[in-house]
Amino acid sequence: MAEVIRMPRLSDTMEEGNIVAWMKKVGDQVSPGDILAEVETDKATMDLESFEEGYLLHIGIPSGPVPVDAVIAVIGDKGEDFQALLDAAASAPSAEAEKETAEPVEAQPVAVASSDSNEQSHSTANTTDTHIKASPLAKKMAADAGVEIALLTGTGEQGRIVKKDVELFLKNGPATSKSSTPSAVITPASNISYGDKPVSQMRKVIAKRLAESKFTAPHFYLTIEIDMNNTWASRKQLNDAAGVKISFNDIILKACAAALRKHPAVNSSWMDTSIRYNEEINIGVAVAVEDGLMVPVIKNADQKSLTYINTEVKELAGLARDRRLSPDQMSGNTFTISNLGMFGIEEFTAIINPPDSCILAVGGIQDKAVVHNGEIVARKRMKVTLSCDHRVVDGATGSQFLQTLKLMIENPVGIML
Repeated sequence: MAEVIRMPRLSDTMEEGNIVAWMKKVGDQVSPGDILAEVETDKATMDLESFEEGYLLHIGIPSGPVPVDAVIAVIGDKGEDFQALLDAAASAPSAEAEKETAEPVEAQPVAVASSDSNEQSHSTANTTDTHIKASPLAKKMAADAGVEIALLTGTGEQGRIVKKDVELFLKNGPATSKSSTPSAVITPASNISYGDKPVSQMRKVIAKRLAESKFTAPHFYLTIEIDMNNTWASRKQLNDAAGVKISFNDIILKACAAALRKHPAVNSSWMDTSIRYNEEINIGVAVAVEDGLMVPVIKNADQKSLTYINTEVKELAGLARDRRLSPDQMSGNTFTISNLGMFGIEEFTAIINPPDSCILAVGGIQDKAVVHNGEIVARKRMKVTLSCDHRVVDGATGSQFLQTLKLMIENPVGIML
């Protein structure tokens, strides 16, 4: 009996998915576990796996954006009449309309297809296969044939290497060398050159969510400067003794978790008719990826040691850069940290990451001449800025949180135990 395949909700913020390519064509036999299509969501590019046995009888959307729960295909017996099923699916309420949580029945994402890197384009000497935009199927075909994926030219969306590119390469060989330098093109000075790049699902959602946050939540900002000399020395001693590499961000995250436990009003959410004070302390860590950012969440951060936090942050950040985070690893945040100190940024403000009421923007550690114990000396200093939702957090509340945070970071022995 024929079954309708709908676009599943692959993340909590997904409203539509973008079909990049179909791995099967109409008439192909399909078995459970076969990859039907590649779908780009707001968070990642995923393989859409079939759970049905039969033949692909119909493709409703060859490519492009598709709303969640829209019919995208039909699988059934060879030659089966499926038009009545399509008509019924179009007129009947979908599962998405009947309940807010969509649990895919016909298809399920099983792996992130994207291998985009967050490295900047200023250095390409060490480019590897993991930095090449290619579908999993194309990578596997290239690997099986012993072909270096970097030699191929992608014809998919945004230069993505897909199945047909590998087949064409195996048939005809390389068309041109990617390492060759194109000849210079001289255009009149009056001409303005530009290039348009389609907006990805991730960028669409980032734009929508942050615009809603910025123009819905009344933001205000509190900045404080923290002396980092003790933390600098304590971190070095800890890393030398333990043989690990605890980062300053790990220490800040642990200190935030401890400070949030003392100031539950900051660990809260605006719920329109109520304010939710979260019992768990789940801290999101903003991670830069190509074309946007992702926010993996460290659950129950106040209950974890520094070494455990260090390991978990590294693991989740790696998954974020490879676009392989699961929805659960990106949800449940009650507070967020955004750190641009490694880029030489001294101070900045961040937009609150819903449903949080606050986000902490962390600048870099700098040597500054300051008055210390009545003398002008060089000290290591760091500025942090707390963005607050004024509907939930008042100036005094945010200031008290920052004072506690400053005390904990400047005297880090307690949080390092």
